[in-house]
Amino acid sequence: MTRFRKTALVAGFLVVPVLAGGFALQARDVRGGAQLLDQVLTFVHMRYVDTLDANALYEKAARGLVKELGDPYTELFSPKQMEEFTRNTNGRYAGLGMEITPIGNYVTVGKVFPDTPAERGGVMEGDAIVQIDTFPARGWTTQQVQNKLLGVPGTQVRVTFGRPGVPEPITMNFRRAEVKVPAVRYTLMLDERTGYIPIERFSENTTSDVAKAVESLKARGAKGIVLDVRGNPGGILDQAISTTNLFLPAGKEVASVRGRGDVQNFVSENQPIAADIPLVVLTDGGSASASEIVAGALQDYDRALVIGTTSFGKGLVQSLYPLDGGYALKITTGKWYTPSGRSIQKDRKQGDAFVLDAIADTVVTDTSRNDRPVYKSSSGRVVYGGGGITPDVMIVPDTISSAEQAVRRILLPKMGAVFSIVGEIALELKGKVSPDFTLQPEWINTFYTRLDTAGVKIDRPAWEAGRREAERYLERQIARTAFGDTLTKRREIKDDNQLSKAMELLRKGNTQSELFVAAKADAAKPVARTGANRGGAQ
Repeated sequence: MTRFRKTALVAGFLVVPVLAGGFALQARDVRGGAQLLDQVLTFVHMRYVDTLDANALYEKAARGLVKELGDPYTELFSPKQMEEFTRNTNGRYAGLGMEITPIGNYVTVGKVFPDTPAERGGVMEGDAIVQIDTFPARGWTTQQVQNKLLGVPGTQVRVTFGRPGVPEPITMNFRRAEVKVPAVRYTLMLDERTGYIPIERFSENTTSDVAKAVESLKARGAKGIVLDVRGNPGGILDQAISTTNLFLPAGKEVASVRGRGDVQNFVSENQPIAADIPLVVLTDGGSASASEIVAGALQDYDRALVIGTTSFGKGLVQSLYPLDGGYALKITTGKWYTPSGRSIQKDRKQGDAFVLDAIADTVVTDTSRNDRPVYKSSSGRVVYGGGGITPDVMIVPDTISSAEQAVRRILLPKMGAVFSIVGEIALELKGKVSPDFTLQPEWINTFYTRLDTAGVKIDRPAWEAGRREAERYLERQIARTAFGDTLTKRREIKDDNQLSKAMELLRKGNTQSELFVAAKADAAKPVARTGANRGGAQ
């Protein structure tokens, strides 16, 4: 009998069921179905017009079974898929230390992580990967590039890059190394009293990364902290629990999971490092799984004010069972609940794990909330169930004007050229701009001219009407190239109304209780609200 082992994912941990034995006990009831499957496999193997490898046939049958469950979260991993899943979940791999994305005909470097072979070799954001060893990479997918770049630590790989503004390709030799992908790439003080921690994933390093960030911000005088989990898709369960524990006392239930007759509670075990500092958690439709566990627990215990839009609602538990031959089965085994008893899972008719709701949070927040079940926080505040984490203060991101949307529609299909051009201009300006730089008319004209030369045609009147959208790309790349992520984020605050609201409210609350009072008072103001920048608190 195959021995089944299980790995706890972000979505859960349950007592390992004796699957093989359990199936055998039901053999009398399912014998007819088992015979049917066996007979079909036999005839396909023996009589199908094309010869099929027996092992491949069994794998196809297994994949068909998993697919017919209709659960987008249940997956059968091949050995190579399992390697990729482990690498992405653990946040470690043996490679060069680059985040890559397909742009145009080539996979392009989107981020270079610190203290990695890529950084030491001088790789820059915007570099296009044109060849790996002797293999031209034109038209390759990110997976194909990744398969060639990753390997055994200490082995060598030669990569040729195309760099915007540099006429000749650049070839570099690298020695692969284990790369630690940071969960928190940077922190900053938003003003004299407010610290900011963007949490990008829940990998094996997240709790330590967040703890270091908290201590650093407190040492720099932070009187309140913003935890930003917008766009954070989740990760490892233990890291969600221990990260929450940084702000909650020991002995508090952080979350529970309910399966087929099983209930398991996850409780904070350590003393917090920041038990009292006022907290805001920013969420959006991309905040999922582990992010929702953290936001939900902190909200239920009145430990954080949640601002933004309702989170994704990924509250199904996946457990990982390694199988023979390097395969593994990731299967849904339960559902997550917050301490107040709210189910995190949001049912979706689309049946697609990665489809966001067609109707997002709008200004009609009270109406949408009235349709959701009501729960109470530790102090008796109303919190809402119905899937996902509903913010205490609903703030929909500002929309862009119709003229800016028109420019965006033209630029998006040509992002390869756009990325290259803004990269060229940013490199030319590096060392020539100050942190408080203002976009100059000649830079913007250069951007327009180079777009036109590259075949990205925009009528001048349309450009002038909506050029702020293009300017954002240029401003962001200049800031990142010249000064890094911290200044880039600082300059983006003016366009981030959710973060701006968090800063505004944190200035009014010296304690968490005062922060809730400030949010309630702010929601009661008779302010004229137009466009998408609207909010409210219960």
